[in-house]
Amino acid sequence: MSTIKPYSRFSGLEPLVVRPDTNFVNIGERTNVTGSKKFARLIKENKYEEALSVARQQVESGAQVIDVNMDDALLDGVQAMTTFLNLLQSEPDSAKIPVMIDSSKFEIIEAGLKCVQGKCIVNSISMKEGEEKFIQQAGICNMYGAAVVVMAFDEKGQADTLQRRVDICGKAYKILTEKVGYDPQDIIFDPNIFAVATGLEEHNNYAVDFIEATRIIKQKMPLTKISGGVSNLSFSFRGNDHVREAMHSVFLYYAIKAGMDMGIVNAGQLVVYDEIEPELRQLCEDVILNRNNDNNEATEKLIAFAETVKAKGKAEVKDEAWRNTAVEERLKHALVNGITEYIDADTEEARQKYPKPLEVIEGPLMDGMNVVGDLFGAGKMFLPQVVKSARVMKKSVAILTPYIELEKEERKQAHLAAGTVNEETAGAAKILLATVKGDVHDIGKNIVGVVLGCNGYDVIDLGVMVPADKILETAQKEKADIIGLSGLITPSLDEMVHVAHEMKRRGMKQPLLIGGATTSRMHTAVKIAPQYDNGVVHVLDASRSVTVAGSLLNKEQKQSFINSINKEYDDLRDSFNKKKTSKTYLPYSEALITKNYVDYKKHKPVKPSFEGIKVFKSFDLGTIAKYIDWGPFFIAWEMPGQYPAVLEDKIFGTEAKKLFNDANALLKKVVAEKWLTANGVIGFWAAYSNNADTVFLPSPAGEGQGVRLEFLRQQMKKAVGQPNFSLADFIAPKETNVQDYIGGFAVTITGLEEHLKKFAEQHDEYNKIMLQVLADRLVEAFAECLHEQVRKEHWGYAKEEALSNEQLIKEDYKGIRPAPGYPACPDHTEKLKLFDLLKATENTGITLTESLAMYPAASVCGWYFSHPESNYFGIGKIMQDQLEDYAKRKGMSIDEATRWLRPILD
Repeated sequence: MSTIKPYSRFSGLEPLVVRPDTNFVNIGERTNVTGSKKFARLIKENKYEEALSVARQQVESGAQVIDVNMDDALLDGVQAMTTFLNLLQSEPDSAKIPVMIDSSKFEIIEAGLKCVQGKCIVNSISMKEGEEKFIQQAGICNMYGAAVVVMAFDEKGQADTLQRRVDICGKAYKILTEKVGYDPQDIIFDPNIFAVATGLEEHNNYAVDFIEATRIIKQKMPLTKISGGVSNLSFSFRGNDHVREAMHSVFLYYAIKAGMDMGIVNAGQLVVYDEIEPELRQLCEDVILNRNNDNNEATEKLIAFAETVKAKGKAEVKDEAWRNTAVEERLKHALVNGITEYIDADTEEARQKYPKPLEVIEGPLMDGMNVVGDLFGAGKMFLPQVVKSARVMKKSVAILTPYIELEKEERKQAHLAAGTVNEETAGAAKILLATVKGDVHDIGKNIVGVVLGCNGYDVIDLGVMVPADKILETAQKEKADIIGLSGLITPSLDEMVHVAHEMKRRGMKQPLLIGGATTSRMHTAVKIAPQYDNGVVHVLDASRSVTVAGSLLNKEQKQSFINSINKEYDDLRDSFNKKKTSKTYLPYSEALITKNYVDYKKHKPVKPSFEGIKVFKSFDLGTIAKYIDWGPFFIAWEMPGQYPAVLEDKIFGTEAKKLFNDANALLKKVVAEKWLTANGVIGFWAAYSNNADTVFLPSPAGEGQGVRLEFLRQQMKKAVGQPNFSLADFIAPKETNVQDYIGGFAVTITGLEEHLKKFAEQHDEYNKIMLQVLADRLVEAFAECLHEQVRKEHWGYAKEEALSNEQLIKEDYKGIRPAPGYPACPDHTEKLKLFDLLKATENTGITLTESLAMYPAASVCGWYFSHPESNYFGIGKIMQDQLEDYAKRKGMSIDEATRWLRPILD
């Protein structure tokens, strides 16, 4: 009687048996909404029948397994996977080969398992959420008879070294074979193919480590299989298919020798190893095998080669006519167009041509930047282009700086020898910028600094959390001509008032610029300007900073400009005072009577799946990225218009698309190479209100006082029937005998500093600012992603929710997540209680400054309310009676409560 040999067996309508003599198994990748624009478009347009043609093409091109992925924020993944697979099973030509169900969401995988016939492959499961979840998911897959792809991923993150690849796969193998009951031949390991040739030396051995890990895994765990996403390898060369195809072929040549069995590839675009032109093959081998790569030499050579070919391998015809002009014109062209490719050679040529290196800066470089400034001022260039120009300028200046310093030293020594005075000529006007004490947000300040620098100003950037004394002492020491203050959180407004007051006390004469998201012309006019007599100007955005600085530094224009600003601020103060007297407010006792009454008979609160906290370490950035709201991204770059309409705008559209593409390219790099880390914590606690504005969280054991959360209430008199809201209204009062709950969260994106430093060292302001803006978008997306999980799983009060990303952005869901310091709960000090409840610093690394700003800056925290009637609102102004009551409830002095609540006091 013959025995069945332990080969890996998969099937559609026909079997696929992977024997020792079986060639590499190609897994078709084009039926993947994240990898094929055509397929994604067809699925989004519900053209499933047409989408089947993509599957057929993959089979015809030689795919032996078809990978199906429906992970898109705008899709109902479960519905899309179910619909497509059901149709696929009825298409004989495509259904004959096995299906790989590919998703980062297990509910989509499980939906797919219910549809396929034959033995499919699940891609993927991992230990990133711990062993318990891994065993549970593996058990379900085994129940359906599916083979599994196991990612080398645990709670610490993806394995990026040889040892971690081997260790994680070994641990997973032991669990699957001993605890879940998997046969070794049904286990497929993916030891992580990461991008090489990124320019970062620590990435140079990624391909070698994968190949070696493959060899070790196959020796230690025989019968298992090895797979991987081959396209990840060449991510650095996106858009250049000719080079990418060659890299894939070279990589597979060595990986298959080591034991790689299968991989996700575009089966129709694999080139034969021997048919790759020898020069390109040699360059690819040097990069992939990390040979001849000291100081990234091999990487640089492959990049240089890639620049000479287009995606289809034809020689690229660049418009290089400008390279035949004089060096001054070349420098100007490079600056205006943001081209760094030739800046080293052109700068050196100009240095050799001019008597002094400083003359290169004062001459051709400043001429070019003047053109940039003029175009920007005329609205013919946009902020992203200006930042790219600044990158070129900084690289050129960095080349010239050592020569300038050498000349200075020679002049100094000559004067010392001659006994004469060394009088350096006056330089450009100096503008000092700082984010005020207690505040860590600096994206806007950085953009203003770049724009001012592009317009010839000497910018002194003191960074974030800068005390008033340091700002003013540095301004005096450096003889700054203008001081600029920035801040995002409301306590920063008081600090700006303090700086202005100190400037007057010290008798300073420099004009003061005010900027930042929390600032306004009205606040500047009412609170800051009266503190200082020598010019206080609110600057709305970076584009206005140049005009304002120019007016303040022009001796003929300065006083008339300040007079016009003062007149404008007088009018604003008059308007403010008139509005103040025209508004009617209720006594706090009456505002309590007109509260929002909730009928808890109609709504019974849902008990969360756990009480206490749950920590998320190294949350998957790829998942988070799908929740990004791109609207604020374009606002940060001062691109007017709504996303996605801005991409088609007649004036801004072209540059908006370039900006969007650059952002997505960098985002993909960040995700693929794990530049950043997402950590978070959520919590749920039993709670009840006192029928007023305090929410009580009893201690779990019923001992002690528990925690008191204090909220504020609207006091403005409204029309009859319109309630005066407080967040406490959405928690059931104790006398209702209804058990209610409140939740909280804190999330952060870390790891930014290392990459910002590298970009700074490379004089790359564009990507430095881009990364900061993306980190802000990612942390907001992380908060949105977790909130969705809370609604559907962890709290589970909206389990059937199925919203698109657009609907999430519009907040078309039940429940809210208001943040301390924002309109519905404007007191930052309640953040301290939230942090204590969540153990936020311990669990996420977020710390609070003295003004209760969160550090890192890319951090978000807030409360969760589940009641279907809960909504966002602004408290508006409050009166003295509520201030006194609130201070008493908080155990604060009136003065301290006033300091924290000043922006909302009438």
